[in-house]
Amino acid sequence: MDLGSALDRVGPHLRSLRQQRETTLADLSETTGISVSTLSRLESGTRRPTLELLLPLARAYGVTLDELVDAPTTGDPRIHMRPITHHGRTMIPLTRRAGGIQAYKLVIPPDQGAEPVMQTHEGYEWMYVLNGRLRVLLGEHDVVMLPGEAAEFDTRVPHWFGAAGKEPVEILSLFGKQGERAHLRTRSAD
Repeated sequence: MDLGSALDRVGPHLRSLRQQRETTLADLSETTGISVSTLSRLESGTRRPTLELLLPLARAYGVTLDELVDAPTTGDPRIHMRPITHHGRTMIPLTRRAGGIQAYKLVIPPDQGAEPVMQTHEGYEWMYVLNGRLRVLLGEHDVVMLPGEAAEFDTRVPHWFGAAGKEPVEILSLFGKQGERAHLRTRSAD
């Protein structure tokens, strides 16, 4: 693949990343310090990407430069994702393909005594408790899950989850934005 065609693919990939994260050009401009017009020209391909522009974008998206420019893989099967910490919760992406179901490991700090705030959004979530105790509020239900237990729910139902008590909780989460659900395929024993 030549350099020109690789650079031509950067703009559409940047637009796709921004749309997946449901952020606006204005929000991204505020985060990166890059003007809205420059971001728009990068996404449309009318401005060539430079290292000075790509570094803040990679930082804002929590990806490596290779991932940002969609560089070809080198044959290394390991996933090198950077943890993202937001409101004390650490989220480690375990998948890197665009669209579809995304996998995460979450580490949620102990209960801080704050009142849970229920939320709703498009999607479907499946979670599995690895360590600790997870409190899940889902609609009218209030459940505490232990290691080895799993739950799944439509995220349009008001929900909240966090550590139950004074110890952190670790969970695996599969999330599909448009209501995609994880499907298990088995072969029949003929």
